[in-house]
Amino acid sequence: MIQLLFMVLCLEGMVAFLLMVKIGPLRELVMKCLDQVKMRKGTVLTIAGTISAILFSNFISIIKIQNKGAKIGTMTPMDQVLWRTNLLEATLMGFSLFLGFLIDRMHHYLRKLIVLRSSAGSSKKEFERLEKEKLQLKEKADKAAEEIKLSQKQLSSLTETLKKVKLESEEKDKRVETAEAHVAALQKQAADLLLEYDRLLEDNQNLQNQAHGYRS
Repeated sequence: MIQLLFMVLCLEGMVAFLLMVKIGPLRELVMKCLDQVKMRKGTVLTIAGTISAILFSNFISIIKIQNKGAKIGTMTPMDQVLWRTNLLEATLMGFSLFLGFLIDRMHHYLRKLIVLRSSAGSSKKEFERLEKEKLQLKEKADKAAEEIKLSQKQLSSLTETLKKVKLESEEKDKRVETAEAHVAALQKQAADLLLEYDRLLEDNQNLQNQAHGYRS
């Protein structure tokens, strides 16, 4: 029994050590083994209950031996051997239960830590993705702002050109109006000259007729 308890304690100590210290893939292997063990929760509880019952029985035996020795005044060599054996077994079983509880808690919190690291890793990747998208959006916004500035410059240039063309058109319209007025004035003057010419021709014809009458 004692040799078995020593083997259990050594095994539990090695498991606890591998959980505390990461040595290559051994921690992951131990974690997987403990996951498999915890899936058989009923068996684990049965073993723990059995050890607890034996531990309680050893304590009862230790108390009985002590009470027997107190009544007699001394313990026989056999009682001393039994007392030491029961005490050693109880101590080993107590340490075994304590290490089992410690391993269970370490496994629980390491599993939580793995989940948290995984969540943190995914959150970090999401944050990096958002930062990348933010930079891309910023670059697009800067590019759009440059295009807007360029469009505004082009619009200003076109507006100035349009104003210039409009002024030139107005000047040409004024010149056309002036030319039309000048043409109209020349046409009127030409008409007046034609009328004057016709009148002079008529006066000349009259004068010729009068001269012809005087000669007759």
